[in-house]
Amino acid sequence: MPGLGAEPALLVPVTTVVRGSAAAAMSLDGTLQPVKQSTLAAQVGGNVVALLVKAGDTFRAGQPLLRLDPREPQAGVARADAAVAQAQAALTAAQQNVDRTRELRTQNFISQAALDLALTQLAGAQAGLAQAAAERHQATLVSGYAEVTAPFAGVVLATHVEVGDLAVAGRALITLYEPGTLRAVVQVPVSRAAFAQAARELSVELPDGRLVKPADRQVLPSTDPVSQTVEWRLPLSLADSAKARPGQSVRVRFSVPAAPPQLTAASEPRTALSAPVSAILRRGELTAVYVLDHGQFALRPVRTGAMLGDRVELLAGVQEGQVIAVDAVRAGLQGARPATGPGDPR
Repeated sequence: MPGLGAEPALLVPVTTVVRGSAAAAMSLDGTLQPVKQSTLAAQVGGNVVALLVKAGDTFRAGQPLLRLDPREPQAGVARADAAVAQAQAALTAAQQNVDRTRELRTQNFISQAALDLALTQLAGAQAGLAQAAAERHQATLVSGYAEVTAPFAGVVLATHVEVGDLAVAGRALITLYEPGTLRAVVQVPVSRAAFAQAARELSVELPDGRLVKPADRQVLPSTDPVSQTVEWRLPLSLADSAKARPGQSVRVRFSVPAAPPQLTAASEPRTALSAPVSAILRRGELTAVYVLDHGQFALRPVRTGAMLGDRVELLAGVQEGQVIAVDAVRAGLQGARPATGPGDPR
């Protein structure tokens, strides 16, 4: 009986690590990406004179995000305007020449060849004016590229330049994404492609430890020639995406409940150590269980594998027959003691 003022022990149920039949499984690292993402690049050269957003800012469609030095594009527009004026003057002169030549031809003062030459010069002047007008239109478009605007409403993921940097055509300026649905992207080795295609169960372990089911699966039709991998894209639901961020690492698990013999390394059914999901403690990069050691709970790092129903495969860190806490959160509290019960082998 505890002494006066002593805190009562916190009893935590325990269970034994057991080995049983397991589905053939494979786990691969992946990353979260926005379903809709765009990297804006410079279409003209020039120094960055204004960066109007920063990473994390929200914006609306058509909102200015960045400005380049507009003086060179504006000079191009001025040159194009001058070229149009010059072409217009040449066209006026050619038209007047045709009028005079036609009148002289009517009076038989000049030959038909002279009139034909004047008409040819008029056609050339008309083409010159059309070309100058087209160049002015192009110069006006280029001048508009000095201000970079948002193609859709969203969030700034990253900026790649600072004020004063020189932006050349093609240089990445800003990466944007549309908030909402994210997708897990994983590179599957070609050697495991058949297994992945045969997987009936897919799950994505998010950074906070939650296991979620992807809403769909998309397999790109090509293989990367360098890494010899096939890219899988697994969109998440809107609710699952809400608590995650682009760029975070995830773990994608492929499971074949009844694996064909050609997909497994051995002909005998595979067995694995497992523990209840509640027995696994996840804190950042740490994955561990509380092992019963001389009547006390001791934290033991483990490496987990596939989900086996309401249990998790244990690949390393514990041995068959060891006793662990069923509730990893309660086992870590002060005063936690193992509770005797059906799960306790003592």
